Amino acid sequence: MRTKELLAAIATGLWRWDNASGRVTLDGEAARLLGLPAKPVELSEAAVRSRFHPVDFAEINGVVQLAVSEETVAEARLRIVDERGRVQRIVRSRSRPRLVNGDFELVGTLQEVPEPHPGSSAAHTPVTGDWRRSREAFLLDAGRALAEARSTAEVLRVAAGLSMPGFMPDGLAVFGIEGDRISVIGHHGHEPGDERPFMDMPLATEYPAAEVIRTGRAIYLPTPEDYRRRYPRTWPLAAPFGRTSWAFLPLVNAGRTIGAWMAGFAQPVTFSPDERSVLTTVARMLAQALARAGLQESQQELAVGLQRSMMPTVQPDIPGMSVAARYVPTGGGLEVGGDWYDMIPLPSGRTALVIGDVQGHDVRAAGLMGQLRIALRAYASEGHHPDAVLSRASRFLAGINETEARGQGDPRFATCLYIEVDPATGLLDVARAGHPDPAVRLGDGTLLVRPTAGGLPLGIDPDTDYPTTRFVLEPGETMLVCTDGLIETGGHDLETGWARLRAIIEAYDGGADPEGLEKMADALVQAVHGPSSHYTTGPLVDRREDDIAVLLLHREGGSCGVGTGGRIVQPVRRAVLSVAQAEPERIAQARAQVRDVLHDWADADQVDSAVLMVSEMVTNVLMHTDGDALLVAEISGERGARRLRVDVADGSDELPHRRSPGELASSGRGLMLLELLAGAWGVDPRGDGKSTWFELYEDAGDGGLPPLDPGAPGGGASPEPGPDEPDASGPSVPEPAA
Repeated sequence: MRTKELLAAIATGLWRWDNASGRVTLDGEAARLLGLPAKPVELSEAAVRSRFHPVDFAEINGVVQLAVSEETVAEARLRIVDERGRVQRIVRSRSRPRLVNGDFELVGTLQEVPEPHPGSSAAHTPVTGDWRRSREAFLLDAGRALAEARSTAEVLRVAAGLSMPGFMPDGLAVFGIEGDRISVIGHHGHEPGDERPFMDMPLATEYPAAEVIRTGRAIYLPTPEDYRRRYPRTWPLAAPFGRTSWAFLPLVNAGRTIGAWMAGFAQPVTFSPDERSVLTTVARMLAQALARAGLQESQQELAVGLQRSMMPTVQPDIPGMSVAARYVPTGGGLEVGGDWYDMIPLPSGRTALVIGDVQGHDVRAAGLMGQLRIALRAYASEGHHPDAVLSRASRFLAGINETEARGQGDPRFATCLYIEVDPATGLLDVARAGHPDPAVRLGDGTLLVRPTAGGLPLGIDPDTDYPTTRFVLEPGETMLVCTDGLIETGGHDLETGWARLRAIIEAYDGGADPEGLEKMADALVQAVHGPSSHYTTGPLVDRREDDIAVLLLHREGGSCGVGTGGRIVQPVRRAVLSVAQAEPERIAQARAQVRDVLHDWADADQVDSAVLMVSEMVTNVLMHTDGDALLVAEISGERGARRLRVDVADGSDELPHRRSPGELASSGRGLMLLELLAGAWGVDPRGDGKSTWFELYEDAGDGGLPPLDPGAPGGGASPEPGPDEPDASGPSVPEPAA
């Protein structure tokens, strides 16, 4: 015997409820249990809901949601009612819900529950067809669904899915007002194009919806004869739909009629006082939901238009480079804020990239952002250097704050990052005003946050200086600049925020493909605003939402080459950092840069050793010389057999020498640390100073020593290098950047 025949023999039906499409599939037995002809059928969700007692359906929603979250079977007892709300039978539903793209799908069985025996406890179960209880449960369910709708389309979809107790409309339409004419905002239960005769109807037309809008009073037409008698001119428009009863109700919000709602019924409806009460209540809730959705859509349209007028279009024609940009508002209020980005062609032929964030998330912040963006563009177009552009912009914003202070307005400041790009060489001149540092994705995928010198945010001190940092974006590298919303949204701080984005950035493999860069920009935004971000909140208690502005700049070229024997040659991973005498706090940044470079190094102990040696070498330069320290860290070779070489250069000709510190001495152990921890090290004199270097080897044993190969250059330790000893183990250190 087949499964279907077996289930039919025990009065058990099968059903499948797809919440995404709003369709329910029933086999013959399930259709019979619902009071339908005993044959397989596919119905709308609203048609099936009208067969259940509204109280039971309101309860089963909670049962299904619990089963979805706990991944268990949803089991409930449901009363099946007829068109007048009378209970015909009781069925038990057992179904397995599963999530499909955010919507649930129910697959299960329906089985009739036998009548209880007299005198048993089940006989006293209060299962009745009380119409008033059904109405109250329906109105609660309808009010909750309409309150959660966020757009006009969603409101109309919810209205179409409402199953009224005892009577169910098979056609709905919502009419709006445009001047002295009415229009169809949305409809359900009609074929495409059926709304055309009603789309541009004068308000004075003898049509029920037009009269409802003019008078503000509901119109009920129980029979086609009533419709034909009262509205003979427009009856030919309604006759082809084949309905038998109609209800036209005004949509009133805040005392003003904003439209009309039509409910058409295929079955005759007498419109008793209880039925009219239900329809009137639904119309009020529908009017409030439509007004709320319309206000939100108007605000969003205004915000998008304002933001689009203020945001520039990214120029795709920078020679040898590709650019991608994103702006995502916070979503609150008018959805406008102070974040912005810009691309400015300069008189020198270079291009300036600007990104900034004005304090606040309101219309005033957006207005200040527009003024500041115009000012920056004007100063840059005059040909000023990056530091001069930010200095002038700071004085400009400070002047606005001074004027606002006279009018008792709160002063505002702005963070900003200004980058002058030379497309021919990849040279970047960076000036920073309290903004997050830029990050660079190296050719091998490693993400490094580039520490840059900076000054106060714009508008705080009109006389602030903004030092400039210069570095080169190598072929194949991608630079990311963003506002703090991309990093800190979700309760993250700078450290954990960058850690969240690191996997997204390092997984990007778009090369010079502009579409790949666009996908990377989308992935970054999705990592912060996508569903997964709600489960990866940061360590901070406050989940502060913020606007997001992102700019990506990719320099073409620099892909992995092919060496001898077809072997892929990995690009060299390099980090460069300058530590000035007046900036000892940048020693911590040097340690962080080394850790970032070694993020995938096999031996964690060697990483700690490298950080310790770098800290010692840079500190010695600041303590024992009068110049700055230039740190260059490079990783070369294939994974598992790579070499780390770190050079720290300074401008002093005095070579380090071994000391014998006492037990309580606080210094003098630098060379001892190098000898103990490095696989190889040395000191190389240069024309204008010297370079102290060390190497570590990924495939080495304890102590970071290289594999046993006495003839290999740089093998073994060099405890006391001579001043004339050649450097044969690594590349030369570049000159300090201007």
